[in-house]
Amino acid sequence: MKVIRAGVLGFCMGVRRAVDLACAEAAHAAGSGKVFTLGPLIHNPRVLEELERQGVGFLENLPADLSGISVIIRAHGVSPITEQEIHSRGGRVVDATCPRVKAGQLKAGSLERAGYRLFLAGEAGHAEVLGIKGYAPGCFVVGNAGEARAAAAGLRVTEPDARTALIGQTTIRAEEYRSVADTIKEYFPRLEVVESICAATRDRQDSLRSLLDQVDAVVIAGGKESANTRRLFAIAEQREKPCVLAETAGDIPAAFAAFQTVGLCAGASTPDSVIDEIEA
Repeated sequence: MKVIRAGVLGFCMGVRRAVDLACAEAAHAAGSGKVFTLGPLIHNPRVLEELERQGVGFLENLPADLSGISVIIRAHGVSPITEQEIHSRGGRVVDATCPRVKAGQLKAGSLERAGYRLFLAGEAGHAEVLGIKGYAPGCFVVGNAGEARAAAAGLRVTEPDARTALIGQTTIRAEEYRSVADTIKEYFPRLEVVESICAATRDRQDSLRSLLDQVDAVVIAGGKESANTRRLFAIAEQREKPCVLAETAGDIPAAFAAFQTVGLCAGASTPDSVIDEIEA
């Protein structure tokens, strides 16, 4: 069997920055047990296990007293209210929000303050979307063109002259984003569309599309909770190419051994060690 790697693999800049910040905090705390992430730092179980070994704990919710505790904001970001809560409870904020996500948060807030009715394209329950919505509480979260149509049609009835804008989750597929934008424009032709898709996400998706033309099947390496990894898997599925989303080598079906060429792609939060293990 021949394995062909996608042209873009490994940590993206935002994930690398978040992991480096967490490791530095753990080293500085020297096993004090006072360094925690609020929610998973990134969506990769192997990386989270390694951070735990280094002394980084995990908080699902904020305790009442955070005195002396460093709370690392996950790469997906949080709402400004959550950040204020950490400060008010005595905690120290270590902001590991991806700079691209932070830019989206600030842009969303700026648009809403300027009077725009904002549409946010993404997964309603995803941490990044929840964080952005915290900066623009009045936005419409739309997961697909159908939801965008319903929201835009309703707004057209109540506010026909509204100024509108669209921003997206950084990991949304480009074709999904265009579909949402085109749908909203049927009701608000002057919709302002923010180019919010991360370049690393776009490059990774384009690299996979190119890879699919060269292989019989493809393995997508990454965490099953990772939005960008799941979207890579969806691209392969749409091409009707045999594919599997694998967190470890053990997730790859034995039947894949029958293919002559297998492509290997990976989500933005997949470490090199996992990619190498899966290829081997």
